[in-house]
Parts: sequence; structure tokens; C-alpha cells
Amino acid sequence: MNRRVLINWSLALGVSLGLSTLAPKVASADVLDAVKKAGVLKVGTETEFAPFDFIDKGKHVGLNVDLFDEIGKELGVKIEWIALPWDGVLPGLESGKFDIVAGPATITKKRLERYKFSPPIAEATVAILKKKGDASITKPEDIAGKATGAGKATVQLSLLQDLVKKLPKQGEVKEYVGFNEAYADLAAGRIAAVANSLPNIAFVAQTSGAFEVVLPTFGPKTYFGFPENADAEHVKLNEAVAVAMGKIKADGRMGKIQKKWFGVEFDTPAEVKEPSL
Repeated sequence: MNRRVLINWSLALGVSLGLSTLAPKVASADVLDAVKKAGVLKVGTETEFAPFDFIDKGKHVGLNVDLFDEIGKELGVKIEWIALPWDGVLPGLESGKFDIVAGPATITKKRLERYKFSPPIAEATVAILKKKGDASITKPEDIAGKATGAGKATVQLSLLQDLVKKLPKQGEVKEYVGFNEAYADLAAGRIAAVANSLPNIAFVAQTSGAFEVVLPTFGPKTYFGFPENADAEHVKLNEAVAVAMGKIKADGRMGKIQKKWFGVEFDTPAEVKEPSL
């Protein structure tokens, strides 16, 4: 993996839901009708979330880009990307800055109290990433007593902290603003492992040549989905996106996109009604 790609990677998958107080949203017409009339679906995301969203040689690429291209075709609209830091993505969705979020988040019970989610796009179960050739870590429990890290305010950080608490010897768990900083510290030997979702670290390991994935995964089985606004104005849009994604999955396009970016296809349910977290 070249240094440029490493520095661009930030996999901040989760966010605290109480980060800001939003002003009341002014009522407006049905969002799907407005999208169809304008011919544009506005999609909010961060572009430091490889392999879902990232900048490669100045170009916005990733699984989300390919998938929303197909969703746009199904809806008959163009995709307009609005990039911003992850901590501004969900507040931006609620305030109407864009119509839907592309940055996938782990589907949890807490988030479903506030947001609707698209059909899952990939498994989000957590695994450990280590430096290639580190024989001291062959399973998740081998991080006992070692310094580890994960992205701040993420599900992955929470699960890593839970794992460390159960070990006979607890090591330091560092919180990083972005996963790129965590990977840099791992490469430099300042920490022994990084916890993140299996799809993300599998991509990092495959493309870097410097890291390895430690299996098995740990924690409950979870899934990534696109956060959607749960208010009445967005119901028709959310349903249309679900139908479009169902077609994309059924005809094999979803599997091809997953293979392109993860190297494997994920068997995901049509909907996650009762998350494990």
C-alpha cells in the first residue's frame, strides 16, 4: 500500500447520537417527489472511509460510489455528492442538507430509535488488524496487555473496550479521530493492533502488504446500512431506495460491487429489524 492511500483512510463508522442540538425542521413536500422533479438525489458522506468512500488520485471512489450509481439508475436521477466530516453527516441528514447518507453505519438498536436504515450492504462484525508477521497475536484474546486502538465514538471501539475488560491483563486502548492515525501508529509499532469491521480491515490488509487480519472475529454479528431520515416526508424515498437495492442485489450487481471492493460477497438480510447491539 502506498503512503498516500494510507493517509487518506479513515474508517470512522459510528457517531454519538447526542453530539448536537438541531433546530426544528421546517415542513416540506414529499422528498421523493422533490428528488424526481429535480432529477437529483443529494447524498451526504465523508470521503475518508475506504473501501466505502475515499479519494484516490483526486477521484472520489469506493463501494458507495458504485452502488449509488446503480441506485440513481433505478430511480432515474443523478447523484450529487456532499462531502463533510463524519460528525456532521447525521446532523446534516436531519436538517435536510441532503436526502440520504452514503457513509455506512453499524445498525444498532439505539440508532434505529432515531433513524431508518437501508437494506444492509455488508457485514460489520469486528476483527483485529496486526502488523504482518507478528506471531504474538494469532487470535483476538492475544491482545491481552498490549496497546490497541480504534476510531473514536465507533461501535468498533466499544467492542474492543469490552473485549479488553474481559482479558486477564488489560492493555491501553487508544481512541483515534480517524482510523488512518490508528493504522499509522500500528505501522510504526506504537500500538499492537487495530479493531475495525472485517470488510474494512480485509481491504486494508489486501492492499497494503503491511498488515494481516486476525481471525476469528469477535463481538456479535452486525451489519452496515445507510442511515435514512425517519420522518414522514422521507417514507416514499426510503421505500424507493429499498426497492432499488433489492433489484441490485437480486440481479447480481450488489455481489459484483462487493467482490470488487472486499474480494468476497456478503450474505446480508433484506432488513435488520432486531440488531444484536
